Amino acid sequence: MTSFAPDSIVLNRKLPLWYQVSQSLRASILGRSPQDPLRLPTEEQLAGHYGVSVLTMRQALKELEDEGLITRHRRRGTFIEPHARRGSPVRLLGSVDAIVAQQSGMTTELLDHGSAPVPSELAEFFPDVRQVATYHRLRSDEKTGEPTNHARNYVRPELAARVDLDDLVRWPMTKVLRDVVGADISRITDTVEARLADPETAKLLQVPLLSPILHYTGVTYDAAGRPLDVAVIHYRGDRFSFTVTLDAT
Repeated sequence: MTSFAPDSIVLNRKLPLWYQVSQSLRASILGRSPQDPLRLPTEEQLAGHYGVSVLTMRQALKELEDEGLITRHRRRGTFIEPHARRGSPVRLLGSVDAIVAQQSGMTTELLDHGSAPVPSELAEFFPDVRQVATYHRLRSDEKTGEPTNHARNYVRPELAARVDLDDLVRWPMTKVLRDVVGADISRITDTVEARLADPETAKLLQVPLLSPILHYTGVTYDAAGRPLDVAVIHYRGDRFSFTVTLDAT
């Protein structure tokens, strides 16, 4: 039987290996195509794929099992749960793959895209350009169809020329920039604050006007410290929580 083929990952030895592996595998599972097989490789095969011990791989799989994304059967193997609920907490931990996993696993609709002047509140991130490419997307729970968040991305124009709109419906912008466009992403800075739903957000997320939402701003930088993309996302306050983990080393 053919097994599902997860994406690869470059591990950061300063962060928990099991967590990085679980988040990378989670992103692969949530971003899979409908025709992809549901059976996962064995623990030993996955451990070899990620370059970790079997014990580390086992801990990563337990995280996904507890979340309901996979089921494990003695002698039969481990399988992706196709109907698992995707509305999980948003976690912020220091890896790009965690950000990709955070944004994966929902039905995405591209509402509009184009070119626009740099918004005044984002001018500090794009001091050398006048126009940026813009993408506005609505994400919904895959099972219930309930809208969960809407996102606007502001991308440097030279990168936007290589962005395929079909990829943005399937994958998060971070994954598209890194794995398709080939951008050299070095870090992402996240800011989260509580706000009240404005008329546009209330309508898109189907919540009462002025109800609590989570306002997220993520700035993606390259190795030279230049911002490549700024994501502004409004999350339904009743569907998400944020957990921030700081590495003490």
